[in-house]
Amino acid sequence: MEEHPALLPDVLVSELFGQTPPRTVRRNRLARWRSDPLTWLFVGPLLAYLIAFMALPSIAVLISAFRDDAGHFTTQYVQALTQTQYLLGLKNTLTLSFFSALIGAVLGALLAWLALGPGSPGWLRRPLLAFSGVASNFAGIPLALAFLMTLGSTGVVTRLLAGAGFDLSRTGFSLFNVWGLVVVYLYFQIPLMVILIAPALEGLRAEWAEAAENLGASRTVYWRRIGLPIIAPALLACATMLFGNAFATYATPYALTSGTVALLPLQIAAVMTGNVLSEPQMGRAIALLIIVIMLITVALYTYFDRLSSRWRP
Repeated sequence: MEEHPALLPDVLVSELFGQTPPRTVRRNRLARWRSDPLTWLFVGPLLAYLIAFMALPSIAVLISAFRDDAGHFTTQYVQALTQTQYLLGLKNTLTLSFFSALIGAVLGALLAWLALGPGSPGWLRRPLLAFSGVASNFAGIPLALAFLMTLGSTGVVTRLLAGAGFDLSRTGFSLFNVWGLVVVYLYFQIPLMVILIAPALEGLRAEWAEAAENLGASRTVYWRRIGLPIIAPALLACATMLFGNAFATYATPYALTSGTVALLPLQIAAVMTGNVLSEPQMGRAIALLIIVIMLITVALYTYFDRLSSRWRP
C-alpha cells in the first residue's frame, strides 16, 4: 500500500527523513521560552506593540461599530453593509485580491523555482532576492506614478505600441478599473511570493528526487506524487498571505483611481473624511468587516504554514 510521506507518523518521519518531529519541535520551543528570560526581554516589547497598535484598535473598532452618535447600542451600521455600494466594494476587493494573489502565486512560484531551485545558477539567487525585497515594498503613490508613466494613456509603453500600430485602449485595458489594478498589484505580489516560497523550495531535498529517479519515477511522477504534495501547503500559505496583502492595500488604488473604483479600504476613507457626508461609525463597520476577513486569512495562513513547517530545512 502506497503511503504519502506527509501522512507518516512523527517517529517514522524522524527516522526516514532525518528531521525532528513537529511535536518535539513545539515542545522544545515552549520549554526554551519558559526557561530563557532573555527571550522575553526582546519579545515583550513586540507583544506590547502588537497589543497597543493592533489588538486595542481592533477592539475599539468592534465596539464603535455597534454604537450610534449618542453611544447607544445599534446594529444599523453593520446592517448598512448590505447596501449596494458596500456589496460592490466587497465584490471588487475580493476579486482584486483573489486574482492578484492567484496570478502572483503561480508566476512567483515558477520564477522562484527557475532561479532558486536545484540546478539554477548560483549567481542569480542573491540579485533576485534583493530585487524581490525592494519590489515587494514598492507600492503606494510611487508605484502608481510609475505605471501611469508606463501604461497610462500617455505612457511610454502605450506610445511605443501606438507607434507600432497597436492601440492598447482598443483592447479594453485600463489602469483605472479592477483588472488594471490586478496588473499593478502583480508588481509587488510576484516578488513577495518569491520571498515567501523560497524556504519551501529549499526544503525540497535533492536526494528525494534522486531516490524517486532510482526507483524508476519520471520527473512528472516525482512532482505529482512527492514534490507538489510537499510544497502544496506552503503554496497555499503564501497565496493566502498575498490575498491579505492585496485586500488591505490602500495607497496604490487611491492614487490610481482617486476612489472611482469601489474598494473597501477606499470606502472607509470616503465615509471617515468625506466633505459632504461623514459617518465615522459606518467607516468602523467597514473596518470591522475587513478585520474579520483578515482574521480568517491569518487563520488559514497559520494552518497551511503549520502543515508545511515539517519540511523546512
